[in-house]
Amino acid sequence: MTSNIPLSSTELGNLWQAYQEKSMKLRIVERFIKNSDDEETRTVLQSAQSIETKNINAIKAIFQNEGVAIPVAFTEKDIDHQAPRLFDDQFYLMYFRLLSKILIGLYALHSGMSYREDICNLYNDFTSDSQTIYNKCTKSLLKKGVLARPPSVPMPNEVEFVEDTSFTSGLSPFGKKRVLNTVEIGLVHQALEANITGAQLMTGFAQVADNPEVKQYFQRGKKLAEKVVSTMGDLLLESDVQASSTWTGIVTNSTISPFSDKFMMYITNLLSMFGMGSNSVGAAFSFRSDLLLKMGQMMTNTFDFAKDGGKIIIKHGWMEEPPQAVDRTKLSKGQGK
Repeated sequence: MTSNIPLSSTELGNLWQAYQEKSMKLRIVERFIKNSDDEETRTVLQSAQSIETKNINAIKAIFQNEGVAIPVAFTEKDIDHQAPRLFDDQFYLMYFRLLSKILIGLYALHSGMSYREDICNLYNDFTSDSQTIYNKCTKSLLKKGVLARPPSVPMPNEVEFVEDTSFTSGLSPFGKKRVLNTVEIGLVHQALEANITGAQLMTGFAQVADNPEVKQYFQRGKKLAEKVVSTMGDLLLESDVQASSTWTGIVTNSTISPFSDKFMMYITNLLSMFGMGSNSVGAAFSFRSDLLLKMGQMMTNTFDFAKDGGKIIIKHGWMEEPPQAVDRTKLSKGQGK
């Protein structure tokens, strides 16, 4: 039914991105499975491997049917299976849980940009599969006692309405700030959780990166993540809410990289994009002016970090170019597309 309907530009671009992401996930899950020494963790990772193998083959089949060149993405050249392990099993689950959370939101967005029935169905599968991986990681981490639940507050016993514009105050050093509401606490906790994991990831990447410029970039990423953790933790404490302590696993003392610099830069760029999106959502759903300002500043810092990362990726020839529209100006000059 859809064989005579060509892919739209958005469908092509989004599938191209999905192929890159799933290629990355397959390479890293292969590496994690090889090093895992925990049976439950290995079972979760093997499930993720099976799911993403199915999904990347589905994208590849669509590309082949449409005559689309298969992206290079990531290959065995980006992984050194002989290198010592860099992270422990708990971090493996933390990483895949965070990545699945990112992709659930991304695939929901891409689903809303799809029109062909088979593409819509494919994104439904992608979203469901990412949710499955997320749930398995969460269940295992909670069972192991290494994933902290968000803070609790007393249950409300009556409905209240905002009656004073001071509800939005927070910037004045002399004015009284209201306590964070539960929507804001949830957003702050998610930022804490993501950046604690991100700081550990940057620690490991900085430790093993081969290129000095890339190594310095990961060190900068670690400091940025730690600053977010400090800022968000302080916000909770100001409202007498104790920040949950999440143990994100161990970074070993290995200095031999299991991943190429290109591979680690792609992962970092993907997480940076997620960070910008999360901060914009946090700002959109908060009415306290100081929280809006802090979220906005973090978004700016993350944007600058991601932009500089993009420059490094391009400089070293690591950025694979997405499909483009035809450049009519070049064609008219006989320069091809």
